[in-house]
Amino acid sequence: MNIFSIFTQHVRQAVAELGSDGISLPQAALDRVVVEAPRDPTHGDLATNAAMVLSKEAGMKPRDLAEKLAVRLGALADVAKVDIAGPGFINLTLKASVWPKVLAAAVSAGDAFGRATVGGGAKVNVEYVSANPTGPMHVGHCRGAVFGDALASLLDVAGYDVTREYYINDAGAQVQVLGRSAYLRYCEALGETISIPEGLYPGDYLKPVGEALKAKYGASLHNAPEAEWLPICRDAAIEAMMAEIREDLAALNVSHSVFFSERSLQAPVDKVRAAIDTLRAQGNIYEGVLERPKGADDADWEEREQTLFRSTAFGDDVDRPLMKSDGTYTYFASDIAYHKDKADRGFLDQIDVWGADHGGYVKRMQAALKAISGGTASLDVKLVQLVRLFRNGEPVRMSKRSGDFVTLREVVDEVGRDAVRFMMLYRKNDATLDFDLAKVVEQSKDNPVFYVQYAHARCRSILRNAQAALPDLDLSPAVLASASLDRLDDAGEIAIVQRLAQYPRLIEAAAQAHEPHRVAFYLYELASDFHSQWNRGKDSPHLRFIMENDRQMSSARLALVQGIVTVLRSGLAILGVEAVEEMR
Repeated sequence: MNIFSIFTQHVRQAVAELGSDGISLPQAALDRVVVEAPRDPTHGDLATNAAMVLSKEAGMKPRDLAEKLAVRLGALADVAKVDIAGPGFINLTLKASVWPKVLAAAVSAGDAFGRATVGGGAKVNVEYVSANPTGPMHVGHCRGAVFGDALASLLDVAGYDVTREYYINDAGAQVQVLGRSAYLRYCEALGETISIPEGLYPGDYLKPVGEALKAKYGASLHNAPEAEWLPICRDAAIEAMMAEIREDLAALNVSHSVFFSERSLQAPVDKVRAAIDTLRAQGNIYEGVLERPKGADDADWEEREQTLFRSTAFGDDVDRPLMKSDGTYTYFASDIAYHKDKADRGFLDQIDVWGADHGGYVKRMQAALKAISGGTASLDVKLVQLVRLFRNGEPVRMSKRSGDFVTLREVVDEVGRDAVRFMMLYRKNDATLDFDLAKVVEQSKDNPVFYVQYAHARCRSILRNAQAALPDLDLSPAVLASASLDRLDDAGEIAIVQRLAQYPRLIEAAAQAHEPHRVAFYLYELASDFHSQWNRGKDSPHLRFIMENDRQMSSARLALVQGIVTVLRSGLAILGVEAVEEMR
């Protein structure tokens, strides 16, 4: 039962009925009407923007329109009171009889509670991580991995057809550097004393690659020309790094359904050339000279006539080069081809998760996809800000294994997957995150992941204790949903049910905004509501969840506990965090 969807329909119906007053509004206008929880709970249970968003088309002042709608909404069976606030916001207070129905729906629906249809089965591609296969993943990659994975899960629950994709950057200069770095480790494995020149990868993580090359090729590559050993060392290193990346992602409970190779864009068919030809046929390619970018270096800029994409025609700041002076493609050209390939695969709704340092690249990529798809495809780029790593307040910067950064796996091994995932989502993606390795394992209210998991474990403990204390009491969801839930009249109990009622709308809104952090925030608030009610029961026995002398009340309160379990388990699954049965 999604009371927000139900009342959105009620409000839209009330608007439609204004036709009898000579006020006729198009369906597109009605689609803008939403019902949300008011920011201040003292204002009521629900709030709608209907009068504010429809006043212009209705030819009325918002407050005048609100008064007309208020009359109709006040006549609804489940509405106790209607208030008009400010210039025309409409606040609704529901009758007490609504909340038992909400709880019953949550308990009986089980895992289906909160699942939405707002996505309508639309195909959406979420590309995340896509770290260069030049070394182990670091803690910065970790945040993008968790964010993208949770966003994909959120969209799936909201009714989208989601594909999780990883773009393997296995072409270009950086993998050539990787190949040369691996060759040095191969020479080291043969017994040669080496030094790592500036510009190559110095970490110890390539030593196993060198050993593997020695085992397979012996000394045959040592005196061979670079043209012979470089592709061998490069491919061996890429394969080893991708295997390690997959293992790191698995340790973090991050998965992808597609791993797309950049090299496949140029062989066996040159899809980059095809993308450029498409833009040229559209009239979006020309030969020209760009001015030097102001305030920052642009790796693709050269003071010469170049093949340029008219990205300014599609919202970008300047036009962009597609070919380098040596005849090779720019990174941007390859990225255009890749996003075109996604569109050709049916993904007109694309989401990319990038590090914040790529923020300057967003406009050109959105412009390119808009142009090459003829405006049919859209790209939302979610930037994830830096993670600053601490231990007891002191910065942690270095890793012996990587040489210059802390690896993702080191963090997961130290504090656990659940702590990493929850805390990476307990702050909006575009805000810098301070991650303290000591704080995230504390067992306190100040540690959100512990607090939420403890709420689930405590709820499960209550249900187990109830079964022991009242062994013949049926605790199946179907029976609990039919309990005398109208006996839940304590303010704390009602507040919890009202919080549960918000969950289906939260899923819809978070999915549409591409903001999985909203789920983490919500779970903490629900956990806080529950822990507060549990603590009240310690001091006031008549509020305890198990009342051995009142089986009817016990069933009602255990239904409330089951509702909390249902929502906590659902939300934690979206975040990829375990709903633990008991805390150790």
